Amino acid sequence: MLVSPIQCDQGRKRQCGFARRVRKVLARGCHPHLSSAAVSTLALFQHCAYVRSMQAQWTALILAGQRPGSDPLAVHFGEQWKALVPIAGAAMLTHVVRCLRKCPEIGRIVVLAQDPTKLTDALEAAGGVDHIAESGPSISGSISKVLEGGMLPFPVLITTADHPLLTPEMVAQFISDVGNADLAVAMVEKDNLLNHFPNSKRTWLKFSDGHWSGANLFALARPNVRSALDLWAGAEKDRKIPWKLFRHFGVWLMLRALTRTIGLAQALQLAGNRLGLSARLVPMHDPVAAIDVDKPADHAIAEEILAARSLASAD
Repeated sequence: MLVSPIQCDQGRKRQCGFARRVRKVLARGCHPHLSSAAVSTLALFQHCAYVRSMQAQWTALILAGQRPGSDPLAVHFGEQWKALVPIAGAAMLTHVVRCLRKCPEIGRIVVLAQDPTKLTDALEAAGGVDHIAESGPSISGSISKVLEGGMLPFPVLITTADHPLLTPEMVAQFISDVGNADLAVAMVEKDNLLNHFPNSKRTWLKFSDGHWSGANLFALARPNVRSALDLWAGAEKDRKIPWKLFRHFGVWLMLRALTRTIGLAQALQLAGNRLGLSARLVPMHDPVAAIDVDKPADHAIAEEILAARSLASAD
């Protein structure tokens, strides 16, 4: 069931109240009318409530729209929307929401899509989200709009609906490594990915510190990142061509990117400095973070990985 922000806040208040009552019970020692198993269960509830109250500060934004025209992967699987392409028995979007709902760092989930009503079943299958917003033709413009509307309290974690292999461990590592940066981008280095998945085809950004592929995880930690979104609005079409992308940050940075005389980490730092904010590269430990599902070949790899995870969890 989809829940409103009011319902979500009420649920958290009830959880905090329950946690306070549990703490009182535990502070008195074993309650005479409770078994040791019941006390252990209460302790677990207390711990979970404490973790969420301390860490559930990030808003997760899932980009579930698609570019103008029909998406080839969606067409291949007979779906209108890419986010609804089935994999391992559920829509890709469902997998992403399920993952985020397991993350103690995430306190709010928002989905951005052109036609939110089409995604209702997939979201309900995952347990629901806090908000669904309608997106426009521009990704950066749509994000800016929901930020201005107050729907996305900072800090914000952005991911995509075509990332069904996302795990809570990936989210935890990324958020931890964002540190005190205003903006962060998750990437996977080429050797890390190909050592595990030699047949995976990615778009590689080539820099002096390695060849990098995006992991569809972005952090907007503070309101000052709006300047980066304004620039992104003009650079969006160049996102996969490094020298064209960095051209928007000045000729000198573009030339260094073109000649590969600068690492991606430093390039992001300099680009951030130009915008008056701190930007950070987060290299992901798990190479699977770079495997989103754009093509049937990606879908086949993702199916294999999900099947292996299912077997491992059953053991």
